[in-house]
Order: sequence, then C-alpha cells, then structure tokens
Amino acid sequence: MPEIELKTLHLTTPFRIAHGASSTRQVVRLKEGDSISEAPFVPYYHEDIESTLEWLRQPQGKPPTRAAALALDLLKCDQDCRARGAGLSSLVPDHLPKKSGPIPACRSFSIPTDFSDFAKLVAETAHQFLILKLKLGSGDLEHDRQIVTTARNSAPGATIIADVNGGWTVQETQQMLPHLVDQRLILLEQPFHHDHGIEPWKELHRLRTRNPAVSIIRIYADESAQTADDVPKLAPYVDGLNVKLLKCGTFGGAVRMIEAIRKQGLGVLLGCMIESSLGITAAAHLARWADLADLDGHLYLADDDFAGVTFDADGFLQMHEGPGIGAVPIPR
Repeated sequence: MPEIELKTLHLTTPFRIAHGASSTRQVVRLKEGDSISEAPFVPYYHEDIESTLEWLRQPQGKPPTRAAALALDLLKCDQDCRARGAGLSSLVPDHLPKKSGPIPACRSFSIPTDFSDFAKLVAETAHQFLILKLKLGSGDLEHDRQIVTTARNSAPGATIIADVNGGWTVQETQQMLPHLVDQRLILLEQPFHHDHGIEPWKELHRLRTRNPAVSIIRIYADESAQTADDVPKLAPYVDGLNVKLLKCGTFGGAVRMIEAIRKQGLGVLLGCMIESSLGITAAAHLARWADLADLDGHLYLADDDFAGVTFDADGFLQMHEGPGIGAVPIPR
C-alpha cells in the first residue's frame, strides 16, 4: 500500500481564467519505495477529495476520480521505468511520429487586472519564450480585446495564442476573431463551454467557412475533448486538440488520445494543470509527440518542492535524463 499525501501548493499570485481565480491548488501524492507520483485536483472538475483519499487507502472497483486513477497509473509507470532504467516515453508506440529537434514551449498568462503590470510581464517573458498564451474569457469582451492588444504591443515579434476556457458564446467568438486576426494570433483554444456539446463547434465551423479572413486562426478544443473517444466527433470542426494527463486519467489514455488525433490529421497541444514539477515532468515525456508543449503549471508556484523539466534560454523544453518520471525532490 503506497503512502498517501494531500498537499496544498501555493501560487505566487492568483491565477485567473474564465472558470474563476485561485491562489492555491491541491494535489494527491503517492509514494512507494523510491517511486512517487502526483495528480492534481482541478477546481472546475469538482472532484471529491475525501472520497479519493478514502478509495486510495482501500482501493476497490473503479477509481472515483481522475486524480486517483492518474496517481496510481503514474506510480506504476515510474516503478516499471525505474526497473528498466528508461523514461516514461518508452511506453509510447514506435509508430507515432516524434519531434527530432527542440520542442517549443509556451508561457501562459492569467487574466490580468492591472494592464501596466501585465505589459511589463509580457515583455519580460518574451525575452525567453517565443510562444505566449493568453487567458481570455474575462466576461467583458473589451477587457479581452485589451489583453490581446497589450500583449501584442509588449511583444511585437512573439507568436501569440489564446485560451478562452469556455468563456465566450459563438456570437462573441465571431465578434472577437477579427481582432485576433488583426493582432496576428495564430491559435484559439476552447472558445465556448464544453457543456454546450457539439453544436457550437459546428456553428463556428460554418461561420469560419463563410469568412476565409478569420479561418487563418487555428481552432483547438480542450475541455470539450476529455479522452480519445471524444476526438472523432470534434475532428471535422477543429484544427487540433489539447491533451492532458489528468483528462485522460492514465499515461496510456493520453497516448491513445494522441493516436486518435493524429489519425484525424489534427494538431496536438500538450497541456497541464497547475501542479508541481513532479506532475509536469511526467507529462513532458509526451512532448516529443506533440506540436506544442504548454507545460508551465509549476512556474506559478511559490513552493515547488521538485525539480525536473526546465526551459532553455529560447523557451525550448529540456528533459531530465534520469530514469522513471525524472523529477527529484528539492532538499529543504
């Protein structure tokens, strides 16, 4: 039976998205021998923490939450990989095409409240990261426009993408697309809420088909596609999908989702939640099979207690070369 810990991670500043703001996040950690794993509890998934911990103490039947399933799966993966002296990426099928060169990573920004501070942060971040990801969906389209304009003015040469986390309607998306084109954004992620099903995606696809000027922005789904089973129904209406370990529940589930996305000829954005370097480094083993890595959840923490994946001076992903997950505790 593994040791179980519920850990609270503290953010340096509140992180704001369309779902709300948070200053702390909780993760469950499992430790058995030299192996350790982590899975985050995400506020907008509304997973019951107590039932998760109780199940992990006396597991029986199907795990009650994604966090429970993922923590157990990564613990097993870490143990298996340590025994072989190999990384988690060895579990990915050989037929999946992988990147041969450096893997570009992006840096995300929460919805700002002070645009002066935001402009300085964007300009500073753009010195290292070539790809910047804006969180939109503030509830005020003018505020969202100002976020985009400020970011572009602060980083004229950066590649900029945006994530709405379901904060717009189709009509609001239609209103915002021309501005995103004007500011040279290349990708828009999850513009409307996943609870609305497939219809908004169909409607947006029709609107973009009629207006080639805005179709140059790639449209990606995130929350609307949780696992590989969700890919085929969305495929005709999007240009790519976001894959996260927590959404898929297991490392193998994430691999199957990447396979399903590639089968449809779509792009793969590898994402994460706010979690420590332990969880981020586990996810990073999938990065070479993705087009873009959005793996900066640990950079928001004031108390990250693991070291693992890093970024070089140009914002490219740098993997730890050790066995297993590859993250190591930071001595305190």
